[in-house]
Amino acid sequence: MQSQPEPVINDPRGRGFRSRITVEQFQNLISETVIQFRSETILTTNSHRRVLAHPIRSNRPIPSFDRAAMDGFALIANETYGSDHYTPSTFTCIGQSWPGQGFIGKIQPGETVAIATGAPVPDGADAIVPVEYTEVIHDIIKVRESVTPGRHIGQVGEDVQPDLALFPSGRVLRPQDLGILSGLGIDQISVVKQPRIAIIITGNEVVPAFETASGYKISDMNSPMLASLVERDGGLPLIIGPLSDDFAILQDTILELANNPEIQAIFINGGSSTGPEDFAPSIVALDGQLLAHGVALRPASPTGLGLIAGKPVLLIPGNPVSCLCAYDFFGTRIVRILAGRPIAWAYPLMKMQLAQKITSALGRVDYVRVRFNDGQIEPMSIGGASILSGTTRADGFVVVPADHEGYPSGTFLDVWCYDIP
Repeated sequence: MQSQPEPVINDPRGRGFRSRITVEQFQNLISETVIQFRSETILTTNSHRRVLAHPIRSNRPIPSFDRAAMDGFALIANETYGSDHYTPSTFTCIGQSWPGQGFIGKIQPGETVAIATGAPVPDGADAIVPVEYTEVIHDIIKVRESVTPGRHIGQVGEDVQPDLALFPSGRVLRPQDLGILSGLGIDQISVVKQPRIAIIITGNEVVPAFETASGYKISDMNSPMLASLVERDGGLPLIIGPLSDDFAILQDTILELANNPEIQAIFINGGSSTGPEDFAPSIVALDGQLLAHGVALRPASPTGLGLIAGKPVLLIPGNPVSCLCAYDFFGTRIVRILAGRPIAWAYPLMKMQLAQKITSALGRVDYVRVRFNDGQIEPMSIGGASILSGTTRADGFVVVPADHEGYPSGTFLDVWCYDIP
């Protein structure tokens, strides 16, 4: 076991970070070092919301036969020309065609076949007359409407043509996609394997999530939030801890996870800043590469990024709002790249007018929680990186770029909404 090292990239005078990289630089580091996870073959019935690893082309037409689009009578269209209520055409009904049980034989001039929606069109017929435009007298059918060839018939391949490019790789499968795949008889598909993300919770003061804290302890509020976000972005969360602020315990845990082939990334929540018990940056630097520590972002400036055994290690601040902010800007990017998903935020985006001004500082990105009020947005007056309830009362957030000092009231801004349909 290595002896405890000096903190990495921390100011030894106790005044925080010597420098901070930009949000864009941090995100670029993620894009340069994180790659999509491997694929696996699964049953198509289990593939909803999974990401296609390879494109899919249709292997057959849908439908594979001409079928009736209406209940009525199948016949030869040109024999109905001139038919109307006063001068109907007369046909002899020679049978029926029902879904799954078509008519055997071929329609000749003057003949018709009763047919139900979805049933195969009999040989010789090229149109369907809806039943409401007919009069049935035993096996004599009087047709009171003229129809054209192809009328009320669903053609072969009308829904899906054979050898059609259906879905590209990277597509997140929707319920209707599974319907098409079922229609094509594709019962197994290749999808991106869901990455398992280890989430280490640290802090002597932290008790497990949903346990009642007493004395000077606090409940773990971050792991339920992080686990839900990882699942939303296509990952499988594995919660570790809470662990005490012990260098050796944390180092052993991180190395064990980094060398576990079932783990694709490690998120360490807490111990990421510059305090005397913030060991995570030093451990990453000692046992791997510390690529970044400190980012020009409020309220998540102590965020860090490293690699151990080739796996991304994200250092996430312990304060709950900082934790959410760090995940939104960086954690979601790691998970979504691994999971083969677009790196764009999963939050719905709206354009809304600002009711009250937002003030920011040049040189940093601000993550500003907002709420809706009479069709406008206003910044939340509750601040502080530890006030998670501010995000539960917020309807969303806006991002103030580093080159802005804020926005005056009346400005129309992009709003990322916490509520996901």
